Amino acid sequence: MTKEEVFNKISDIIVDHFDVDKAKVTNDLNFKTDLNADSIDIVEFVLELEDAFGAEISDEDAEKLSTVGQAVDFITANQKSKSVDPK
Repeated sequence: MTKEEVFNKISDIIVDHFDVDKAKVTNDLNFKTDLNADSIDIVEFVLELEDAFGAEISDEDAEKLSTVGQAVDFITANQKSKSVDPK
């Protein structure tokens, strides 16, 4: 998947999970400060990313994902081409 495809899929997850307008989802969107996400929200979001992209995200890596752009970069760098379903 391209970075744009990954961004769009993550954007859809954010819209569903955090009930935010898709137009507000940018690479600079911060989960904690912009979405007021608590630790449980973050864990649930990371689990959704793992399911959507067939990737494993360690707790250590998850702690480093504070913006949409960081999540896109992580997924792009770590995606498994065979297990990713590009719906």
